[in-house]
Amino acid sequence: MLYASTRNQSIKVSSAEAIVKGIAEDGGLFVPCKIPSISAEKIKEMADYPYTRRAEEIMSLFLADFSEDEIKKCISSAYNEKNFGSPDIAPLRSLENAEVLELWHGPTCAFKDMALQILPYFMTCSIKKCKIDKEIVILVATSGDTGKAALEGFADVEGTRILVFFPENGVSKIQKLQMLTQTGKNVGVASVLGNFDDAQTGVKRIFGNEEYNKKLNENGFRLSSANSINWGRLLPQIVYYFSAYCDMIKKGRINCGDKINICVPTGNFGNILASWYAGKMGLPVNKFICASNANNVLTDFIKTGVYDKNRSFYTTASPSMDILISSNLERLLFDITKDEKTVSGWMSELSLNGKYEVDDKTKAVISDKFFGGFCDDISTKASIAKVWNGQKYLMDTHTAVAYNVYEQYVDETGDKTPTVIASTANPYKFNSAVFGSIAPDVDIKSMDEFDVLYALNEKTGIDIPKPLAELKTKEKRFDKSCAKEDMINVVSEMLEIK
Repeated sequence: MLYASTRNQSIKVSSAEAIVKGIAEDGGLFVPCKIPSISAEKIKEMADYPYTRRAEEIMSLFLADFSEDEIKKCISSAYNEKNFGSPDIAPLRSLENAEVLELWHGPTCAFKDMALQILPYFMTCSIKKCKIDKEIVILVATSGDTGKAALEGFADVEGTRILVFFPENGVSKIQKLQMLTQTGKNVGVASVLGNFDDAQTGVKRIFGNEEYNKKLNENGFRLSSANSINWGRLLPQIVYYFSAYCDMIKKGRINCGDKINICVPTGNFGNILASWYAGKMGLPVNKFICASNANNVLTDFIKTGVYDKNRSFYTTASPSMDILISSNLERLLFDITKDEKTVSGWMSELSLNGKYEVDDKTKAVISDKFFGGFCDDISTKASIAKVWNGQKYLMDTHTAVAYNVYEQYVDETGDKTPTVIASTANPYKFNSAVFGSIAPDVDIKSMDEFDVLYALNEKTGIDIPKPLAELKTKEKRFDKSCAKEDMINVVSEMLEIK
């Protein structure tokens, strides 16, 4: 299995090289040269497997240069009861009209743990395979959850540094505290005076700066990424969609071979792209439902074929989706067109003009396979209250966006195909918005984050996750803030190079 750049198919690398590099030299994203397939018989067989065995079956198809023992070691080190609280790893919870796939039982209470608990093991194994003698610098831009999950995963991992940039006012207070209190000798955190797109663009510019990368190399460093542009991030996400399908078979919700819908709250398009790849491999998917918040650039794209980031940016109650440049969409466009020149041209248009329009054939495929919808904060909070009051299930703000858009889809189409809704964060991570949704008469303006945690616990009886409860007494280790233009200088300062 080799991987090629979405912008130049002549650039081909092994899976280990793709993981270490993170992004191709031409700025493109690595994609597998061939999508492997899984038969219906194999899916039915996997229904009786534990999560770790399912992961072995899927991942081995993409990691041809990893030995069976290496794959098993990476999986067992990441997906265990210590990290995820139970062997289920990604359990399903049944609502009246859908199955909720809970992806947030890891150490940072967000779905990013599903990938970022295993990526450090992929990375260290890949470094050895590629015989790299440089220290790997994991450079991350985050809209909230990726940053903490990457910091947690790579903290004190030998041969690596992890540097995270987040938008100063674009994450929840709990998310910010999680990052600023991160322990580890090899970690660094700084806020950016701007939004997530500013941070993400700044990171991409550092990756693309040949002169600076040469300077890093001379000082014994080599850049890599833990964002979803890294194939090592996407691969673990494919697994949990197969796992959800297997669990639906076990629960008697579907028969093997029945189609399902998959509804995903997404900003950078990585999580829903993983479900697309699962579908390409043979998972029976009827419709991919792409849920956005008020930053609805993806909704408009799915409906019109025009991607236009030239619009107002909104800071919302679902901050991990506050994104206007959806990096992983490039992988989808390449998978549909198989045309590197066309994809490269669209990405150049986006860089130069902030917009592009796909051709009619591509537009037709997207409109056939995807449904795009969005909801604002008012509707998000109404959905949290509706599901809590009606079914006593507590959703975070991102999951609520997905639930709301799923209801829009059913109302518009009448399609009652069994549906999996990806639940991306523990509701306590966005405690103020969640508590305000189910207790609207309580004035929380005078309450701090921990008062709200305790109030939410008292209201619902749901335990506060230990990692969040412990934040109150943890020391803040980082206080650096910078303009987006100064990010490269901050990297140099963190790495102590002149």
